[in-house]
Order: sequence, then C-alpha cells, then structure tokens
Amino acid sequence: MKTIIAAYSRDLQGSRITLRSALHSLSAATTPPQAQLRSCIQLFSIIQWIFSFLLMGLLALVVFILLFFTHFWPISAMYFSWVLLDWETPETGGRRSEWVRSWSVWNYFRDYFPIQLVKTHNLPPGRNYIIGSHPHGILCIGAFCNFVTESTGFSQKFPGIRPHLATLAGNFRLPILREYLMSGGLCPVNQKSIEYTLSQKGRGNAVVIVVGGAAESLSCEPGVTTLILSRRRGFVRLALEHGADLVPSFSFGETDLYHQVNFSEGSFLRAAQCKFQKMFGFAPCFFYGRGLTPNSKGFLPYPRPITTVIGEPVTVPQIKEPSAETVDLYHNMYKCSLLKLFHEHKTRYGLGENAELRIL
Repeated sequence: MKTIIAAYSRDLQGSRITLRSALHSLSAATTPPQAQLRSCIQLFSIIQWIFSFLLMGLLALVVFILLFFTHFWPISAMYFSWVLLDWETPETGGRRSEWVRSWSVWNYFRDYFPIQLVKTHNLPPGRNYIIGSHPHGILCIGAFCNFVTESTGFSQKFPGIRPHLATLAGNFRLPILREYLMSGGLCPVNQKSIEYTLSQKGRGNAVVIVVGGAAESLSCEPGVTTLILSRRRGFVRLALEHGADLVPSFSFGETDLYHQVNFSEGSFLRAAQCKFQKMFGFAPCFFYGRGLTPNSKGFLPYPRPITTVIGEPVTVPQIKEPSAETVDLYHNMYKCSLLKLFHEHKTRYGLGENAELRIL
C-alpha cells in the first residue's frame, strides 16, 4: 500500500512539474500585445527613416516636376521659387527644430537596436568643437540617432552644446528632404558651412564629421574595423583655423548592422565603385540586412546594439594659417586620442581583447 501511495505521489509531482514547464513555455512563447505593438512601431520607425533618407528627396522631385504639367503647376512654381530664395540657408545655419529632434518616433528608433550614448569627458559650452564620428558603416545610423535626435539624451549629457551632423551637400538640393534635414540640425559637409557654424553662431557648437566618408563604407563588414583617416587632414586644419577642439567618437557595433558584398582591391568592380564615389560623393554599396520578418533578408538593419562613446577632447589653439607640420601634429594627437578611446572601451561593448583598429 505504501509503495502504491509513493508511486502515485511521484506521478502527481511529475505531472505538476510537466504542467508548470508547459505553462512557462507557453507564457514565454506568447508575446504580450503591448510588446508586439512596440516591436511594430520600432520597425515602422526604421522603415520611415530609410524611406526619408533614401527615397523622399527623389520622390518629391519627381512629384514636383509632374505637377508642372497639371493644373497644380503653381504649387511647384511657388516651391521652387522659395528654394531659389532659400538656396544658401543650409550653409548659413539652417533651420534647426528642437521639436523635430524630440519626436517620440526617435525613441522607438533608438530601442530597435538599441542605441546608447556614452560620455567620458565634459565639453564646456564656452568652446566650439569638431567631433569626428567613426566608423561610417553603411548608413551612419549611430551618428544620426545620437547627434540628430534627442533620443539618447545628447543635450542632457552635454548641456549648452548644439550638435550639427555634416552630410553630403547634394542632399540639400532635393525638395522637401532639404527642409527635413535642416530641421534635425544637419548641415552640408563643405568648408563654407562648417566655417559659418564655427565662426558665426557663437560658442557651444559641435560640427560632427564622419571623417571616413563614403569611401569608408566600402570597407564596412561585420567583425572588421577599418577607418580611412591617415590622409584626412582637412577637418584638423579647420579646427586650427577656428580654434575648435577636436573630439573623437566611436560607434561600437555600427559595422554589424548589414552584410556587404566586398570586392577585392584592384578588381574592376571595386575600381568602378571608387570612380562612382569620386564623381557623385557616395559609394554604391551592395549590402543586405533583414526583411520585414526576422528570418528574411532585405534592406532593414539587423537589430544589434550600437554604443557611441565620445572621447577626450584635444585642445586646439586658433592659428589662422597653420603650417603643414602643425596640422600633422594635431592630426596625430587626434589619432592617438581615438586609439585610446577604442582600446579602453572595446571589450566593454562587444569586441575581443585582441581586436585592432585598422587605420588607412
């Protein structure tokens, strides 16, 4: 009798454990409606961003041209007249909108990856700065989220500092897109625009330059960190001419968001990419990420974490006509500060102890 009762107790206990395990698996597999909605909004925020920066300008241009051949031609005429009158605005301060920078959609954009901004040193608002953003990656997602939106709290971390991410000047020639870019505080990455920001807008300005540019995107692939920096000295010269401190920043995880088809150096296709980049300012990359469903392929970035660390500023004196030796000196100081930042934080944000930063 005792044997039967003991066997029954073990069976009952086993049934309870099995039932408990089944309920736990069911609850883990069932995503709450709020989480599903949050994931959908995060995905939408990424789609609208890609559409805005890759298609909005061209699509708006086509629409305005087509309107010229309809009864609505005055709309196109008035807008293009406005653009002609407003042609210099992107290079003379733009039209920054804190409302656009604080849109709630940017919080969902941040959480999709997620993205975080790490402060290591203060940036006193009594100085101007040139922040070097590394690496370029495919679409500069970390730089956009941290310097064009307030979703990672840039203004709270660096009070009194106004970031201006510099991008291709051609983007400001496209209708509607130009207004959208200026509202986020972006500016053309040319000498006139950068000099205006550093000399005509007072103190507390930080021009953010993705130093490697479009050429660096061709070397972007997961697990490899290659920067194009050795021959890029123009930003150092501008810093010296205006007495703007140089600040390195590095976005760990930026190169893990897409897979790219890389062509070997010296190949015909690689030469064609470089030629195209020199002619039009951007490089035609053959890349892919995830699709609308997690296991499909498409043009959406993979949801992998990005951590942007802003390093120690290099104090730069104002020298109106710096010599080549002086430019080289501060360029090397900047490079040393960047390497220090990388090696001090690499293991904390996803890289191994032996990971190296390759600078070309």
